[in-house]
Amino acid sequence: MSQKVLIVLTSHDTLGNTGQETGFYLPEVSHPVDVFDRGGLTVEYVSPKGGKAPMTGIDLNDPLNAAFLDSPEKMAQVENTLNPTQVNPSEYAAIFYAGGHGTMWDFPEDAKLAQIATSIYEQGGVVGAVCHGPAGLVNIQLSDGSYLVNGKVVSGFTNEEEEAVGLTEVVPFLLEEKLTERGATVEKAPNFQAKTVVSGRLVTGQNPASAAGVAEAIVTLLQQSSQPVASTSA
Repeated sequence: MSQKVLIVLTSHDTLGNTGQETGFYLPEVSHPVDVFDRGGLTVEYVSPKGGKAPMTGIDLNDPLNAAFLDSPEKMAQVENTLNPTQVNPSEYAAIFYAGGHGTMWDFPEDAKLAQIATSIYEQGGVVGAVCHGPAGLVNIQLSDGSYLVNGKVVSGFTNEEEEAVGLTEVVPFLLEEKLTERGATVEKAPNFQAKTVVSGRLVTGQNPASAAGVAEAIVTLLQQSSQPVASTSA
């Protein structure tokens, strides 16, 4: 039986008071899922509200986007996500928070999702997030009360990138600042350049260009954890 990865999608579809739609950002799902599929992992989806997750970033010139949208099975999954109450954390080797601006509104305060991530992490699993997905990490606390990101090196959508897309005053908080407040060290690449950071069993990426890299690092960690330990006896 293959290892399972739980992908977290936002349920939030309104971009503040702009009147614009938001949701999860398709390339931050289609590119990682391609990596997970090739790595032999089973993918399932959860969202704060369950059911259909709102989608943005639909660029059909991206072949991985097109392939995802053309797959009835994959589309059925994102249109019928699990509710957090339906998730048994012990079934998953990793949890991955996909990005999209919607995450900034509903990921941080979802206590059930945070509990799921804590359980997966404390059973030896991997926690990953990309772009705005690390919004889901900012309030995750471990059993000892410490924040998951405290003392870790992380990456996420930067203050400069938020300014570049003109949404600094729209999002409820700045992700980079919140991660820093929680005790993380944020590493950055230039705007919209790929940046993936591995800090133990926490893997984070800065922006959409980092999505595949985060997934590749998750796969590598899972492969390492599943390898038998070599005997040290003579």
